[in-house]
Amino acid sequence: MALTSLADGLLFGERYGSGPIRVVALHGWGRDRRDFRRVLEDLDAVAVDLPGFGATPPPAAATGAAGYARMVAAWLEQLSGPQILVGHSFGGRVAVVLAATRPELVAGLVLVGVPLLHRLDRAARRPSVAYRLVRMANRAGLVSDERLEREKRRRGSADYRAATGVMRDTLVRVVNESYEDRLPEVTCPVRLVWGSADSEVPPEVAHRAGALLQHADMEVVDGCGHDLPGEAPERIRAAIETLI
Repeated sequence: MALTSLADGLLFGERYGSGPIRVVALHGWGRDRRDFRRVLEDLDAVAVDLPGFGATPPPAAATGAAGYARMVAAWLEQLSGPQILVGHSFGGRVAVVLAATRPELVAGLVLVGVPLLHRLDRAARRPSVAYRLVRMANRAGLVSDERLEREKRRRGSADYRAATGVMRDTLVRVVNESYEDRLPEVTCPVRLVWGSADSEVPPEVAHRAGALLQHADMEVVDGCGHDLPGEAPERIRAAIETLI
């Protein structure tokens, strides 16, 4: 698929089909538009490179899902009607905020492995005591910024270690977000598609989120993990087709 300029060059993506766009796909953190090639084949759709990934430049300043939603909305406003948004992981965060704040732009949501709410075991996943002591010492001027940075990189996730500059600051903002207040504001139909073996965003997150949504159906795909676009693209495609 050919790379396409969107929103007057502020975004880039891949176009599928030849008719009016009906489906827009938003990828996960550290991924890009290519994740959706097997999902969107033969649909009238676009897979977007979100800012900072693929061919789209990073945002000018660190922002959360709401900032990304505003950037995507500026392009959606140029389309002929409301879209079905497909969001995997980080892309689903953006899609939910879009649906809650700009409902006229969104006809439906397909959410795949999205960290919509904090995990129930989040308290047990707090930074270690040793790291928190180094951080406190840095704030008190007793430990250098370089030492703190080494500790962050050693203990941080793969996504954190790979990110730099504005994208690292954006990641820190995003991973601390939760959408209890946004989910009840989503009025369009929602399909939740989850891997039963998703260790990054377990199905319990989807079950709790579904209870806050007005019109949600959920499917758990046996034996699949977090990368459903790669493991079970046909299940995501089937969810999209229920909304077209």
